[in-house]
Amino acid sequence: MNNRRFSGEIERLRADERIARLEISRVVDLSLAGLSAESMLDIGTGSGIFAEAFAARGLKVAGVDLRDDMLEAARQYVPVGDFQQAHMELLPFADAAFDLAFMGLVLHEADDLVKALREAYRTLRQRLMILEWPYEIGEFGPPQDHRLRAEQVLDAAREAGFKTVESVALKHLILFRMEKIATTLPPAVE
Repeated sequence: MNNRRFSGEIERLRADERIARLEISRVVDLSLAGLSAESMLDIGTGSGIFAEAFAARGLKVAGVDLRDDMLEAARQYVPVGDFQQAHMELLPFADAAFDLAFMGLVLHEADDLVKALREAYRTLRQRLMILEWPYEIGEFGPPQDHRLRAEQVLDAAREAGFKTVESVALKHLILFRMEKIATTLPPAVE
């Protein structure tokens, strides 16, 4: 078993202090900036925190997670969502099924970084957003040796086929934007 995977309780994912650190509204704004999107896939949805936020913006949402209890929680918070059990490296969706794919604090758990990004690339039409922990020792999140360096993510994204990749530093986290076609990304909103 992959020891980098979150094994804690759902309540920890939705704790007020953690929610504040996620900057959910800002992350969703940055994810949708300059994008005409109707659908999104939340890869590693957990309890559906981000699926819920994207659904509130009018997107049709789907999500995958390995844990049944997480999927049940996501279904409760986002009853309009399509949630399925799946590994991020083998997604049960057709090619180009979604306008946007999102990975919230889950890419560091991948068994194969490039394969996970290629699979996300396959299922989306336009953009992948990845929220991750910075590569540092922190009081929240996984230990440093479970975290990814920004250059690891960016290099793997290019290897997976993404044409435009960049990172945006948030207050506590890093947000990566990746496009299937070369484009000029809108500036990050401060």
